[in-house]
Amino acid sequence: MKSIFTYILFLISFFALGQSQTKRVLFLGNSYTYVNNLPQTLADMAKSTGDSLITDNNTPGGYTLQQHASDPASLSRISFGNWDFVVLQEQSQFPSFPIQQVEEEVFPYAHILDSTIKVYNPCGETMFYMTWGRKNGDASNCAFWPPVCTYAGMDSLLNLRYRMMAENNQAVLSPVGELWKYLRQNYPSLELYQGDESHPSEAGTYAAACSFYSVVFRKDPSEIGFNGNLSASDANNIKLAAKLIVYDSLLKWHIGEYDPKPKFMAATTGFKQISFTNQSLNAETYHWDFGDGDSSNEENPIHEYSSAGNYEVSLSASRCLQTEKLTQTIEVITTGLIAHQQANLDIRIYPNPSSGLFQISNNSNQKIDYIVLNQLGKELKRGSLNQDESAIDLSSLADGIYFLWVEDEQRNTSNFKIVKYTK
Repeated sequence: MKSIFTYILFLISFFALGQSQTKRVLFLGNSYTYVNNLPQTLADMAKSTGDSLITDNNTPGGYTLQQHASDPASLSRISFGNWDFVVLQEQSQFPSFPIQQVEEEVFPYAHILDSTIKVYNPCGETMFYMTWGRKNGDASNCAFWPPVCTYAGMDSLLNLRYRMMAENNQAVLSPVGELWKYLRQNYPSLELYQGDESHPSEAGTYAAACSFYSVVFRKDPSEIGFNGNLSASDANNIKLAAKLIVYDSLLKWHIGEYDPKPKFMAATTGFKQISFTNQSLNAETYHWDFGDGDSSNEENPIHEYSSAGNYEVSLSASRCLQTEKLTQTIEVITTGLIAHQQANLDIRIYPNPSSGLFQISNNSNQKIDYIVLNQLGKELKRGSLNQDESAIDLSSLADGIYFLWVEDEQRNTSNFKIVKYTK
């Protein structure tokens, strides 16, 4: 017999493309967020695609994550709860400083804020706002820290440190700095900076909002109908760049990495009985459809089928408002032998475990037919042992657990679990 395994993976959630969404986002940052009103620009983009954005913010000029971590206004907004995302933006220079300084003055407060966010928003996510290098580097710190003397040097450090913060806190990332770098390289006439060579121009804020739109709604930013005060040409170039850098690489920025991920194994444990082992990640509840009209909400169910055949078994893994479903075709078999009786035949298998040669002690003085199955019920070997034959050679099989089904001439059957291993 041949086992068939088909995997169908799809997402069932309000993140699905084409479906109207309402998201709640809290912004904690500084002037890079409030200049040109980034939250409102993002809300206008969402409205143009039929979505809704509810926002709040605390963005005092020059604020650091350390200040937010003890600021009553920031903490009260976090504790209000029910945020889909809480955005953390560090002071524009701090993450590019020497690593020892960043490890003392940035990373601990990113972690404190992330921990607080998760306490009050168990279904929400922390999102780090990757900012950009200054247009011609950080002149104020160049003499003390040469790597930030150029845009490229400063920007690469900011990029690295924000990635580290996201990974260390299992958070998602809005890669605005990465998008700005692409725009600078490919559209040099597009001015992303204000005159101070630090804060964003309207085009810079529009680019940042396109990145956030891709991350928050998981939708293609090229579909945005809001251009703000930009020309259609500039807005379209930014949207297409955001699609390439952000939307087309969501997992690179950890978007969806922490969604429920269903996974399971099925193993034969008895006559038409299947044991299901749940290997899902990031899920809290489960629903099984065994493909024969029965279902279960157990984490690791055992199910007995009434007849042999192929069954479409589905596992839905859920957390909060997200559900993902995996369907796999499993084969339930009866060993190919007619089991008129289940009997403990006078047979002994030894040694068990064995490196490959399993001796059969048969005191029934009858010919024995046998089938060897793997844990998924797939037939690997079958044959017969006459009275003068006393061994089954499984040395060609990989190490693991197998099932041996035997039947004598009177059609009495029995089964054994055998273990093959290499010494």
